[in-house]
Amino acid sequence: MTTVWQVQEAKNRFSEMIEQTLSQGPQVITRHGRAVVRVVAAAAGDDVAASAAVPATAQPDGFAQYLLSVPRADDFPLPVRRSRKHPVQLGG
Repeated sequence: MTTVWQVQEAKNRFSEMIEQTLSQGPQVITRHGRAVVRVVAAAAGDDVAASAAVPATAQPDGFAQYLLSVPRADDFPLPVRRSRKHPVQLGG
């Protein structure tokens, strides 16, 4: 059973929230009435991470593919700046 906690209550009763996470399952923390965090036991998180792992042969799609298709920074020629408006002073 998932219990819902407000942020302040979760802070004040943190140890109790951990115990409930271990005994009852995930806990949800809300801010201004909206769920912002789900607390799960570490063992449960390991199971989720293992099931969500992407095989090495899988092709990225969507946003990941877009990021991989963006040209690298060294592909863009940068103009050479010949002068400075103000001299650079290093040190004291």
